[in-house]
Amino acid sequence: MIATLAAPSSLTSLPFRTISSFGSPSLLFRSPSSSVSMTTTTTTARGNVAVAAAATSTDALRKGIAEFYNETSGLWEDIWGDHMHHGFYDPDSSVQLSDSGHREAQIRMIEESLRFAGVTDEEEEKKIKKVVDVGCGIGGSSRYLASKFGAECIGITLSPVQAKRANDLAAAQSLSHKVSFQVADALDQPFEDGKFDLVCSMESGEHMPDKAKFVKELVRVAAPGGRIIIVTWCHRNLSAGEKALQPWEQNILDKICKTFYLPAWCSTDDYVKLLQSHSLQDIKCADWSENVAPFWPAVIRTALTWNGLVSLLRSGMKSIKGALTMPLMIEGYKKGVIKFGIITCQKPL
Repeated sequence: MIATLAAPSSLTSLPFRTISSFGSPSLLFRSPSSSVSMTTTTTTARGNVAVAAAATSTDALRKGIAEFYNETSGLWEDIWGDHMHHGFYDPDSSVQLSDSGHREAQIRMIEESLRFAGVTDEEEEKKIKKVVDVGCGIGGSSRYLASKFGAECIGITLSPVQAKRANDLAAAQSLSHKVSFQVADALDQPFEDGKFDLVCSMESGEHMPDKAKFVKELVRVAAPGGRIIIVTWCHRNLSAGEKALQPWEQNILDKICKTFYLPAWCSTDDYVKLLQSHSLQDIKCADWSENVAPFWPAVIRTALTWNGLVSLLRSGMKSIKGALTMPLMIEGYKKGVIKFGIITCQKPL
């Protein structure tokens, strides 16, 4: 698996250990000269095989992600509520398992993300009329943002189960006139250019097999002057002279990838380079790893309660494998290979 790539344009990857990177598609299909027709025919055939393998692998990843969340979302909602993302805590805070502080911390994650992105006053909030929640889960963040801003919010997910549950919850909360959810691919969003004043991806970027295309789509659907927020799992930034993570670090990530249907990881520096390639403004990033530190231990403690164990067994094998992989997330954070990053920017007017 490629841990990181030098140029922003090459941040294209495939799932698990079949990771590859490609340059411009035109390089794969360049017209050959007649003097080397036999050689280039073979090369083109191999190129087509590689592209076909890439498509198959990406389709398998999409299917795996959808099935994973179809199976596990109900379990998460039962225990942790409708915000399917980390909470934001004060460093070294002590939050007990029974505390309502965990769900409050999930709301705080949204608020801190908005603050970091510069949405800090009433004037800025009034500018947000349309929001897209990319990788919306069961819609907790979408409903919160719609209520906060009085905005129209659309959420997209690969999981039909999540989309249905999100729409049902919106109806139950009398928000169907403001919030809607649909099954759609974040790498090929079904929206026109420049539609949204706020483009938010709350812990979905780690699932994207093509980070460059992911960022390009976020930029495309953002309105002039719109803000983009990416909150995601990353690996550490590489030091000067490093070309890849250490083998032991990559081994931790590989094991997590197999359980949570993740392609190659990238760093916050990689995201910054990608955003810079689109000439965006006010590009900022931060490492919030310390602020999410209490989260995974709390999730593990929940899984070890009687109700948690019963729910795991009812949910199925994917949920059980996810629970068994959680200690690797803690290990990755403690050893500094996993980082919880936020990257924000603004599209020029």
